[in-house]
Amino acid sequence: MSELILQSLYSGMLVGGVYALIALGLTLAFGTMRIINLAHGELVLLAAYIAYTVESRFGVNPMLSLPIALVVVCACSAIVYFLVSRIKRNRELNSLMLTFALGMILTNAVLLFWKSDIRSTANATLQDAVQIGSVYSMLSELLFFAVSIGVAVVLGWWLSRSWYGRAVRAVSSNRDAAKLMGINPAKVELASFLVAGVLATIAGIAIFSSSVISPPLGHSLTVKAFIITVLAGVGSVPGVVLAAFLLGITEAMTVTLLSSALQEMAGMLLFLIVLFILPNGLFGARKRRG
Repeated sequence: MSELILQSLYSGMLVGGVYALIALGLTLAFGTMRIINLAHGELVLLAAYIAYTVESRFGVNPMLSLPIALVVVCACSAIVYFLVSRIKRNRELNSLMLTFALGMILTNAVLLFWKSDIRSTANATLQDAVQIGSVYSMLSELLFFAVSIGVAVVLGWWLSRSWYGRAVRAVSSNRDAAKLMGINPAKVELASFLVAGVLATIAGIAIFSSSVISPPLGHSLTVKAFIITVLAGVGSVPGVVLAAFLLGITEAMTVTLLSSALQEMAGMLLFLIVLFILPNGLFGARKRRG
């Protein structure tokens, strides 16, 4: 029993790494424009299907689809930004409806081009088993976990050290004050959406390489990313990563100890419990009283 629980913890951590990539992209868009991009999960799904197409058509490793997927997904992310930026009134509510509609369009486009069949990688190397002590995983899971941690570290450095990263934080903190400092909020917001597109691309290829994909998956990924963003609160990149690990482990333990049918519900229960106890999230700053 102890080995089974250890395996669940390990598997949950690996899945949490991919969740972190998805949630970090959603967090960037929310931080700069204060909107929830409900089409973000569909962008991840689009990258996954591009990886499938490259592998099936050319018989190569799906990771080689990265350049093509980057161009397509980042272009779609830029289109989402330009459409959202046109909204001048009630941006929070109207952007939710707009991005939800865009997500539906992307889902139906996937259905149109790739049908509703479940897809998974046929690359034998990525499916190789890797044993570490008494726990097992596929090579792709371990590889993309390392990639996720690396990307999170680079993103943290970019936000804290680069000019554009500091500009993102300035716009997120106070848009009007950022203008007085010579920052163009529109360019910063576009940069955030493009970086979110890069993260969505890597996450999509990771999901296809280590799991199965189908058209309804996009909406589920958006919900998971939203849960992680709220769990982490308005905070740092490490907060989002830790919240992603927490969600991944919760889901894995639910499947092991209870039932796979309760996996999605476990995430929502975790979401509600944390909100009830800590309204600002696990890592969000508490508001001052008085």
